[in-house]
Amino acid sequence: MFKTLNVPLRSVPTNLSAGLKLDEAAETAKITERLRELLRSHLHRRGLVVAISGGIDSAVCAALAVRAVGLERVFGLLLPERDSASESSIRGRMVADQLGIAYEEFDIAPALDALGCYHWRDEAIRAVFPSYAAGWKNKIVIAGGQTGGFNYFKLVVQSPDGQLFEERLDSKNYLQIVAATNFKQRVRKTMEYFHADRLHYAVVGTPNRLEYDQGFFVKNGDGSADVKPIAHLYKTQVYALARYLGLPEEVCNAQPTTDTYSMAQGQDEFYYALPYDKMDIALLAYNESKSSSWLAEELGIGLDQAEFIYHDIQAKRKTTAALHWPGIPMETVTGPMTKPPALG
Repeated sequence: MFKTLNVPLRSVPTNLSAGLKLDEAAETAKITERLRELLRSHLHRRGLVVAISGGIDSAVCAALAVRAVGLERVFGLLLPERDSASESSIRGRMVADQLGIAYEEFDIAPALDALGCYHWRDEAIRAVFPSYAAGWKNKIVIAGGQTGGFNYFKLVVQSPDGQLFEERLDSKNYLQIVAATNFKQRVRKTMEYFHADRLHYAVVGTPNRLEYDQGFFVKNGDGSADVKPIAHLYKTQVYALARYLGLPEEVCNAQPTTDTYSMAQGQDEFYYALPYDKMDIALLAYNESKSSSWLAEELGIGLDQAEFIYHDIQAKRKTTAALHWPGIPMETVTGPMTKPPALG
């Protein structure tokens, strides 16, 4: 299990933050040229489909897609469901309208309901809170790491009159809730590939480097795509690119959320050890083989906390590695080209 930290941090350090600085014009040119090359020479598709969530990552990917192939060959999808924040759809429409692309807004809640997403989730919640019913809200949070122990997951629910209740989740009900909510990402991806096949387009994946490196995605859900334009960019760099691309202020200022549970939930509350800007620094330091004592000095934290952050990065890489793997045949099968094209 993972732990999280809640420690006072000074402002983003100057040494490694310089390593996060981006030549936005050059980066935009590189990504858009690569997208055109992949469509033309490898994927043999006419355009790009982007699911626009209202967050910074999908907005940047949509803008890059337009720069790469033109607005006439980019199709956007807004795919809300009953737990989606209304602000997400508002920002998603704002991005699509600003870019001038064709898009469709499709409520996936009926499909999720038919598949049992809400039923399976609510069954597990009621195993912990028997009074949980229509009108209540929920989320899962990580606890334990702040006191130096191993993490465990808590279920937090809110009654219609605003009262909050929380209880520790056992593994059975935790896994059932997560499995049920993973339907959301997988149904969205099904819609993306329907429109991609209909239009003879390719599907754009929207993970940034933190999500891609640390396995913060659903296999065959938001982890599935034909191209992933920003998987090499740290979240801080994605925000910088958003401003360079002229995306709406409401999107550029939006804080990262999971937008999966009916209660508001930050990504660091659910998964990462630190807020994204500090997590960028930690991952960059780890990738550049900086010592934990060096990281402690840079972030203004204790050595034990810095060592934990590095351990957490390693642990997430190890435990989520299989999310990146395709289906594994029992023997090598000659003939098909199973590896992606080499990067330029």
